[in-house]
Amino acid sequence: MTQGIDAEWTVDGLTYAGRMWGPEDGTPVLALHGWMDHADSFSILAPRLTGCRVVALDLSGQGLSAHRAAHATYNIWDDLPQIAGILDRLGWVQPVLMGHSRGANIAALFAAAQPDRVRALVSLDALAPEPTQVGFAETLGKFVTDVRAQSSRSPRTFETADAYAARRAAQGNSAATSQALAARALQAVDGGYQLRGDRRLFASSAVKLTQTDVEDVLRNLRCPVLNIMARDGICTRPALAALLTQAADLIGDYTRLDLDGDHHFHLDPTVAPHLAEAILTFLDQRDLHTA
Repeated sequence: MTQGIDAEWTVDGLTYAGRMWGPEDGTPVLALHGWMDHADSFSILAPRLTGCRVVALDLSGQGLSAHRAAHATYNIWDDLPQIAGILDRLGWVQPVLMGHSRGANIAALFAAAQPDRVRALVSLDALAPEPTQVGFAETLGKFVTDVRAQSSRSPRTFETADAYAARRAAQGNSAATSQALAARALQAVDGGYQLRGDRRLFASSAVKLTQTDVEDVLRNLRCPVLNIMARDGICTRPALAALLTQAADLIGDYTRLDLDGDHHFHLDPTVAPHLAEAILTFLDQRDLHTA
C-alpha cells in the first residue's frame, strides 16, 4: 500500500482530509470511496495511474474528515457542494471523477448535475443509485427513526485493530482489504480502538431515487463513462443488474468492462494493474489523458 501525500481542505466550515498521488501537472482525477471506507481504498490503484494526479477524499464523516453538524444529514447528495468547493481549491476546471461503490453513485450524481465540470467518469463496481421500490412516506419515516437511534449510540469500539479487520472480513471483505482499511478507519482510545465513522452513516437516507430519477441521472451523463464491474462484486443484485442493462441506451458514451475480483477489487494487488491499464487506455483513446 502506497500512502500518498496527506492533504486537507475546509469548505463551508467542514474539513475534508485526503491523500494525493502522482505528478502535480498530471491528469486530474478526483477519487471518491465507498460507504464506511476512506481515501486509503485507492492506495493500491492510484499509484498505478501513470501520469495522473489522483486526489482521494475522505468523504464527510469518514476517515479523517470531520463529522457533519448535529442537525445535518448524510444523504448521498450532501457532499456535492463541498466536492465542487474542493475542485475550486484544487484549481481543477474539468477533472476525471473516479468512484467506488457509494462513491461511484455520488460521482454520477455530480457528473449529471454539473456536466461542464467533469471530463470523464470512471465507476468501479457501481454506476448510479439503485432505484427504490419503497414509498416516500415509509422511506422518510425510516430516516427519522434511524437518525434518532444512531445519534444516541456511542461510536463502536474494538479491543484491537485486528478485531475491526476481523469484523469486516466476517461481513464479506477479504482479509487483505480489511487490514488495509483498518488504520484510517480507527482512532486509539482507552480500552482499544474506536470507529471514526459517524454513526449516522448507518441511517437510511431521507429520500431515495425512483426509477425515473435514476434514468434522468444516466441520461445527463454527457461525459464518457467507463464502468468496471467486479465479477464477484455486486453486479448480480437485481436492481443494479437492470440498471446496468439500461446504461448503454441511456448514456451517450458508455463502456462496460468486467474483471475478476470482489467488491473491493481496486485494493487487490493482483487486479489493480488490470484496472489501471483499462482506465489509462480509456483516457488515452478519448484524448482525455492530459492535464
